[in-house]
Amino acid sequence: MRLLAENLVCERGGRGVFAGVSFTLDAGRLLAVTGRNGAGKSSLLRVVAGLVPKAGGSLALEGADSERGLGEHCHYAGHADALKASLTAGENLAFWAAFYGDPWLDPDEALERLAIAHLADLPAAYLSAGQKRRLTLARLFVSRRPLWLLDEPTSALDTATQALLAAHMREHLAAGGLILAATHADLGLPAQRLEIGG
Repeated sequence: MRLLAENLVCERGGRGVFAGVSFTLDAGRLLAVTGRNGAGKSSLLRVVAGLVPKAGGSLALEGADSERGLGEHCHYAGHADALKASLTAGENLAFWAAFYGDPWLDPDEALERLAIAHLADLPAAYLSAGQKRRLTLARLFVSRRPLWLLDEPTSALDTATQALLAAHMREHLAAGGLILAATHADLGLPAQRLEIGG
């Protein structure tokens, strides 16, 4: 599987965000997208996920199921936690499992992957920022998607959880997955680099 982007252009609110962005990401590889604040790192992930329409250029995921759109092959974990505060951690994950389809691990197993199984019955409103981030990342494991789009994935995570996330990312890559990550931090893994905004 290979993600190909050629001369991508993004506009938001009638304003150009970036133009001429091209890259190739092969299966088993991580692409770390870097750049100053506001350069368009998050917007690039949103374009790939299909959440923001591209204003120009082309995107293709070679070797993927042609019956499904590119966005259906992606897990997108953005800045917002996308959690319903009144639902428990387990209920939030159960929602996302049903939404995504293509089940992989059940919510309890996914919570175990991020070392928060003990929080399964606690409403998301009571979780710390780091626990909310771990719950958001646990969504990666309730459905199989080859392309992970991670926006500042280590934000609010302690050192031990950063290492745990790196191990899961390494496992995903070893299985032939792809990861596109917007980050200011070292993710602890070999990575291609793409700087936006020079």
